[in-house]
Amino acid sequence: MDWSQHALPSMRLEPRFGDRVVPAFVKRPGSVWAMIAEAVAQNADGEALICGHVRLSWRQVVDRAARIAEGFRKLGLKRSDRVAILLGNRIEFPLLLFAAAHEGLVTVLLSTRQQKPEIAYVLTDCGANILIHEAGLAERLPDARDVPDVIHRVAVDDDPRVSRFAVLADNAAAAAPVDVHEEDTAMILYTSGTTGKPKGAMLAHCNIVHSSMVFASCLQLTEADRSIAAVPLGHVTGVVANITTMIRSSGALIIMPEFKAADYLKLAARERVTYTVMVPAMYNLCLLQPDFDSYDLSSWRIGGFGGAPMPVATIEKLKATIPGLKLMNCYGATGARIVAMGPDGRELPHGEIGELWIQGASVIKGYWNNPKATTESFTGGFWHSGDLGSVDADGFVRVFDRQKDMINRGGLKIYSAEVESVLAGHPAVIESAIIARACPVLGERVHAVVVTRTPVAGDVLRAWCAERLSDYKVPETMAITAEPLPRNANGKVLKRQLREHLGT
Repeated sequence: MDWSQHALPSMRLEPRFGDRVVPAFVKRPGSVWAMIAEAVAQNADGEALICGHVRLSWRQVVDRAARIAEGFRKLGLKRSDRVAILLGNRIEFPLLLFAAAHEGLVTVLLSTRQQKPEIAYVLTDCGANILIHEAGLAERLPDARDVPDVIHRVAVDDDPRVSRFAVLADNAAAAAPVDVHEEDTAMILYTSGTTGKPKGAMLAHCNIVHSSMVFASCLQLTEADRSIAAVPLGHVTGVVANITTMIRSSGALIIMPEFKAADYLKLAARERVTYTVMVPAMYNLCLLQPDFDSYDLSSWRIGGFGGAPMPVATIEKLKATIPGLKLMNCYGATGARIVAMGPDGRELPHGEIGELWIQGASVIKGYWNNPKATTESFTGGFWHSGDLGSVDADGFVRVFDRQKDMINRGGLKIYSAEVESVLAGHPAVIESAIIARACPVLGERVHAVVVTRTPVAGDVLRAWCAERLSDYKVPETMAITAEPLPRNANGKVLKRQLREHLGT
């Protein structure tokens, strides 16, 4: 796969969001809706969205989105109003995103795992004017008096207590789309709030367009490509790496309501999937299926992953079983500048480890209603990622750990991903999480939570690690279990929860 700069659309430096200067694609759609219009012009009758028995072409998608857009107009929604979406993976999800883009509305994505207080906080913070939700989640919704900005509530399923989805969908197609500026906010995604209240990360139209162009260009996606959305659509991976990237390529997006490894393999084989982006745990679960080798996955050429390190053992197994599959670690973006910074805010020499700062057209414009967090998270146009990594002389980025997950054992730094990768190579291990155990002498010691497929003693696993790691990196204590690790809606391991259980 040609990753050279000449294989990508030409770029130039442009001012962005006031004080930033970033590389931007010279020729690009001016908004998310403009990108959708290009997709229908490119592949009008090609498959666009597939979910269960529903199959829509790009022409049909645009027609349905325009009808929902007219429904938004009839409800009195205007450019920049916020539309909160509380849905799982279903066909209405992308249609609502497209309709909002048509009207210049801002979509606010909620997780189906959030509870009433969390939902109330997000709705209040963003000032959402309308909430669109699944009827089955109605009991989790805050009372109307607690979220006075939410004037309209619409259920995509039948719910006699709120408006039916027909209020939006059963309309004539809206006229011309609303004019937007590419720096207008298109979407707000809230952080997990691990260090305080969740922050609303604002994605502008230009952020989404550039990210989608990067995926489509680097991975050489075309209208012939077919992607399965197995991750939650309400997460940035689901939205950008799946939905809007397939808009840019005018290919087909197959929506999987809920990830189950056996169902994923059946769907991937039946639909001749070519491209996916998932978290490493999902690949591991696929490999654990006893009939994995019986599926024809020869069409699957690109397997993107992110959100967590991919164990070397998993990469080797996938390479052996699907030789035509190229695995891609999705981090940062082509055209973005990534530097490793020291604690003093100075760029570190090649190869030295520091916090990775990122600058580029795909980087968020800031945090909604939170100028303090925006100021603290940006320096000179660079966003502070919170990841520890290095950049070598050839520009290759290596990510070692989250800053908050690094273990400091008496001054010796231990990166959890390295130890987890070694444990993943043991045949009895499904997955593991490395966390710090408080120590009055050394400050922190290494503790492992290990999920196994067959019984194995901690001493055996420690011996395995001792043969492959420096002595100070070997876990001194272990919790071995058959229960899966706790994860958030995006598939990331909740190490905070593990630390709380450990009492550190």
